Amino acid sequence: MNSLEYPFDGEYVLKKSKAIKRELLADGAKRTPKKIAVLGGSTTHDYIRILELFLLNYGIEPSFYESEYAQYYQDAMFDPDELVSFAPDLIYVHTGYRNIENLPSPGASMEEAEALLDAEFGRLEAMWEHLAGKYRCPIIQNNFEYPYYRVMGNHEAVDPSGTVRFVNRLNLKLADYGLSHVGFYVHDVNYLSASYGLDRWSDPAFWNMYKYMCSMQAIPEFAFSLSHICKAIWGLNKKAFALDLDNTLWGGIVGDDGPEGLEIGQETAVAETYAEFQEYLKKQKAIGVLLNVDSKNEEANALAGLNHPSGILRPDDFIEIRANWEPKDRNLVDIASSINIMPDAFVFVDDNPAERMIVADQVPGAAVPDIGKPEEYVRRIDKNGYFEVIGLSDDDRKRNSMYKANAERAHAQSSYADYHDYLMSLEMSAVIAPFEPTYYGRISQLTGKSNQFNLTTLRCSEADVKRFADSEDYVTLYGQLSDRFGDNGIVSLLIGHKDAEHGILHMDLWLMSCRVLKRDMEYAMLDAIIGKARDAGMTRIRGYYYPTAKNGMVREFYKTMGFTLLEGCTEWPADHLDAPEGSTIWELDVSIQREPLNTVIKV
Repeated sequence: MNSLEYPFDGEYVLKKSKAIKRELLADGAKRTPKKIAVLGGSTTHDYIRILELFLLNYGIEPSFYESEYAQYYQDAMFDPDELVSFAPDLIYVHTGYRNIENLPSPGASMEEAEALLDAEFGRLEAMWEHLAGKYRCPIIQNNFEYPYYRVMGNHEAVDPSGTVRFVNRLNLKLADYGLSHVGFYVHDVNYLSASYGLDRWSDPAFWNMYKYMCSMQAIPEFAFSLSHICKAIWGLNKKAFALDLDNTLWGGIVGDDGPEGLEIGQETAVAETYAEFQEYLKKQKAIGVLLNVDSKNEEANALAGLNHPSGILRPDDFIEIRANWEPKDRNLVDIASSINIMPDAFVFVDDNPAERMIVADQVPGAAVPDIGKPEEYVRRIDKNGYFEVIGLSDDDRKRNSMYKANAERAHAQSSYADYHDYLMSLEMSAVIAPFEPTYYGRISQLTGKSNQFNLTTLRCSEADVKRFADSEDYVTLYGQLSDRFGDNGIVSLLIGHKDAEHGILHMDLWLMSCRVLKRDMEYAMLDAIIGKARDAGMTRIRGYYYPTAKNGMVREFYKTMGFTLLEGCTEWPADHLDAPEGSTIWELDVSIQREPLNTVIKV
């Protein structure tokens, strides 16, 4: 919905929230239900009201538990029955500067300030540890904005007793805790308040009258930022850019002006603006966002522009370059098919409003931001949080090179008449092992991102991943695949829980990254899970397929793996989600010895 995308009108969102909600719910879209507990150190009702709109727009249907005013700590530490029975999927701790209980007084010594810092952080840490142990769900914690006044002026940032210095050090402790604790995320209110403007953000009238952490006008910005973390936790980030070229990546039209006539580089203010945008995109690539070109151009002209000596991006920075005269919506869909991701995982960036309108109409779910003037490109894309990072793994950093290697594999395949010979030529090797802490973040990401080859679409936070890995009642496996072109990283996951009474291993999750489709990794994973089931004394593996809008390709997957359809079976495990219409149950007898299915991957 355009009214909920940056740059949105915050006043309009506040005034028309009920109408916006009705419009969102009337679209008939299927949304994922999630339960969010909001533990507030200040009044939270309006924050929740606006947060709900942004989450609905992202495909999440939230329900909320809201603590009484300023009862966040009591609810966190003493487990009220209502919160326990609510069983949240996520806990959000809504605190601000005014909730800090151990601020130093002006003139306090270094030792006194240090003791107060330890006491304040210790109070928060005890709360997080209790919540994590009790509810085993992700926790989002605000860090702290600066006070709206400074008793010592600039010296507040330097003096041991300064509140600015204290807030900086407390925020750093929160950041360090987030790095070392699975399932804990920091909502960067410190940056958000600075971006909004601290004087407008911290208008004391709204605290004194309503006990709002920030001004009423800032609430939509606040809720929008918070919604980005929520949708990233639940796997709803975008994955790729489809980028126009002329007047988007550079000023001018390369086919008319020639590469020498383009504005890009440091020679003029306009050229510098485009160079800065390319630099921003290059940084997005570094965190795993896939860059692609979708341009109406002759390919030779497009490549000449991308090879401009003052440009930041080069042809090798892109996975796919579609420079032709086909409709851009068709190109986008073709790019998605070529790199095995869904079209709705794209952000389409084009300076031309007509092209944006066509893509928005023809590619449902793709993000099509109004990027404004060139000097607004970075801000408008960045503020929308399409690629919100909640953890940066080695696989994220290597993602572009992985997709590049896939293109090389596709080229190599064309030289083989026999597909088995092609697979053997890849010289594939795999590591298949139980979940381990090093990969918890990547495993969680994969459950959120993989949709086409995902039998049950179970989404797991890092805390969930750890819980499954630590439990004797579960069998977990990850699969990492390499070949002569490079390392694909972790590409497949299995989670099963044991039913010792009936000798059944129930498959709660089976997914695989689409970038390794048709390379027999599924056979290697099945061989491994059969071995694990036998080791655990299980005689049968029971698989489940829950149909979604995106996973139709695996409807008959269990059949191809040798499982038998249990027609009319309604024995759904109690801890499985409610089975949607069209769900099926499959079973494999593993007490019978069989030859390994995988013959091409060295495990």
